[in-house]
Amino acid sequence: MMHKSASLLLALLSLYGCAPSTPPAPVLDTEWRVWGHDAGGNRYSALQQITQANVGELEKAWEFRTGENGDGYASGDEHTFEATPLMIGRKLYVSTAYGRIFALDPVTGRELWRFDAVLPKEPSYGGAVASRGVTYWHDSAAATGTPCADRIVFGTIDGRLIALDASAGTACEGFGDRGTVNLTTDVGLTAVGNYGVTSPPVVYKNLIILGSSIADFRGIPVELGIVRAVDARTGRTVWKWDPIPRDPADPAWKSWGSESAAHSRAGNAWAPLSVDSERDLVFVPTSAPGSSVYGGDRPGDNHYLSSVVALRASTGEVIWHQQLTHHDVWDYDTPAQPTLIDLERNGTRIPALVQVTKSGLTFVFNRETGEPLIPIEERPVPQGGIEGEALSPTQPFPVRPASLVSHRPVRPDDAWGFTFWDRGRCRELIEHSRSDGVYTPPSREGTIMRPGLGGGMNWGSGSFDPVRQLFVVNSMDLPMLVRLVDTDAASVGARPKGHGLDGSAVIPQKGTPYSMSIQFLVSPLGVPCTAPPWGTLAGIDLSTGEVRWQVPLGTTKGLTPWFIPGIKYGVPNIGGSLITASGLIFIGAATDPYLRAFGEQDGREVWRASLPFSAQSTPMTYALDGRQYIVIAAGGHGSLRVRRGDALVAFALPKR
Repeated sequence: MMHKSASLLLALLSLYGCAPSTPPAPVLDTEWRVWGHDAGGNRYSALQQITQANVGELEKAWEFRTGENGDGYASGDEHTFEATPLMIGRKLYVSTAYGRIFALDPVTGRELWRFDAVLPKEPSYGGAVASRGVTYWHDSAAATGTPCADRIVFGTIDGRLIALDASAGTACEGFGDRGTVNLTTDVGLTAVGNYGVTSPPVVYKNLIILGSSIADFRGIPVELGIVRAVDARTGRTVWKWDPIPRDPADPAWKSWGSESAAHSRAGNAWAPLSVDSERDLVFVPTSAPGSSVYGGDRPGDNHYLSSVVALRASTGEVIWHQQLTHHDVWDYDTPAQPTLIDLERNGTRIPALVQVTKSGLTFVFNRETGEPLIPIEERPVPQGGIEGEALSPTQPFPVRPASLVSHRPVRPDDAWGFTFWDRGRCRELIEHSRSDGVYTPPSREGTIMRPGLGGGMNWGSGSFDPVRQLFVVNSMDLPMLVRLVDTDAASVGARPKGHGLDGSAVIPQKGTPYSMSIQFLVSPLGVPCTAPPWGTLAGIDLSTGEVRWQVPLGTTKGLTPWFIPGIKYGVPNIGGSLITASGLIFIGAATDPYLRAFGEQDGREVWRASLPFSAQSTPMTYALDGRQYIVIAAGGHGSLRVRRGDALVAFALPKR
């Protein structure tokens, strides 16, 4: 009879797909302890039980329903389920948009405990109605078994930071006020729901570091976009950094003409941050200011905004910064977690940072110095903005890789549609709008913004295979129509749900001379007016900076009227990807209800499985008891107008 320890060893070797003479992967790689799998957001797992040869055998292992789909909330129509779970020990932790946290058995999906932050239902939550995940912190100074030695920390969309005991789900009494820190006391809160947290905080030693989500398109008098670090044990604020320079001695102050930094707000970091603990650095992707489509009140490039900024993690001091959109009037926030990688060049390993943008561009920097590792050019961009505007004459473009979305103008002959009728309506919209290519400024007649304010790329970030040096990222090419009008109380409606994406009202830009309307450039059938693909998945070889492949992502199922069949055109997508060592890429993200697997070598789709709802989230993977699982949140997305739901679904190979 085989000895038990030898049997266990062979089982582990089988799990990792290697011969008995090959050491198994590190034990911790069976878990998923951080939102992006590691603090640098690589979303790469060494697990390889699931391969291209057997991925077709995947079956649903379990399904859990949170019971939350937005019903009963004033902002329920905007509800999303964007969370990536964590798996630590033998517990899976997942969050919902309205502040519910669940601990589940990762093998069966059975609920172990739940916590409800009890968010008020009446406010119109102006930022994203989302929670992308929670954060785990271990108190190395606490004795084993001490309550709250292991903590789950998360932010809510009404502006609270909460710490729970990871074992029992109870509040950590010594953290803030009985487990809760109120984040709204020092940001100039205008109304409940306008300021919150949608992305999980990050950890540096005993610090919890986080940004915030601030409701868009409200003009100048909005909340402060400060990034803060709090003590993980007590919740006490250790340092704060405002992305808008308030001190004339700050070198960035000079990029704000007319001393406009003094009255500007927002610039917040709503997307996930990244941490390099070895170098004491936290990397912050910042957004546009509150007056995000008009900048006459803030002449200059407006440094630190729409940038990636490296801060000293222990103090909040600025180490370096790179602005990716000058004088942003397109709401081209830096929307994604900076991906920290080791870049191989001529046998040398370089600490690098990859940043994707809403404009469809991919930048690569040395993460120690901020110097570009792929050259950046300042190229002329369209001018002739609205009266009073102060546009930048150029914008930064990396010389490679090429943009993953089209930057060319949209012309009447480009009008696309399923029928002669909807194609004609699209042509009319295009004929009466300005379109001079990427960075065409907002205008009175209406500007076609391409990419739209959702990107390009968005918060799903990318995933990176350190062995193949391949960076995988999804993007969408969904133009929008933006129009500025003189502010007139008689013509300005209430701020509609969904940020006015349906064009149902004109949105005030308080403190500026202009209000705005914004909508997708779509036909009366709800189909984009430009030719597909409207969403793609791409593999970029970062050793050369070239796009190795780019393929359509998703079908039109659920996006088009019932009488139009689902076609593999590539569709709008929100969420991200996961890479495994077996050369598989897993991704949902598209508006159709599927989880897909693609081959890493050529981007060929090799598997897909039906989900109860579309999955505007990012999958994760872990292994327990000799079995690898792939888990994804499937809950639709209110802003994309696809059916909302509440499912967390796990897949695995059949038990042998």
